[in-house]
Amino acid sequence: MNISYLVDTDWVVHHMNGVEEIRSKLKEMQPYGLGLSVVSLAELYEGVYYSRDPQRSQQQLEAFLTSVAVLEVDEEICKVFGKHRGTLRRRGLIIGDFDLLIAATCLHQGLTLLTDNLRHFQRIEGLEIISSD
Repeated sequence: MNISYLVDTDWVVHHMNGVEEIRSKLKEMQPYGLGLSVVSLAELYEGVYYSRDPQRSQQQLEAFLTSVAVLEVDEEICKVFGKHRGTLRRRGLIIGDFDLLIAATCLHQGLTLLTDNLRHFQRIEGLEIISSD
């Protein structure tokens, strides 16, 4: 499967909460290939287990997972992470490690990130982003 876009955690949450704008954009981009970082998957499972209705949330997440490829973090992604984390640290613009691992996955795989978390992700040079704004 060819993947062009990596869906960030916030877009999956919006999708699961029925935000029509996000649902429409994901449906439109589906033919080009959607991926999800294993890091986002971990964040999403936290949300599932601590939601008001964990069983329903897990069913929604499992349904979503049928339409994406889950991408692992490998040594090459870790190298990209380390390079960019050092750059951000030097500039005093450090972001959370999970966000940086998601961004490193995009950079290494040549993917565009689908996110509304522009405050953090715009700090990463070379990262292509599409937001719902």
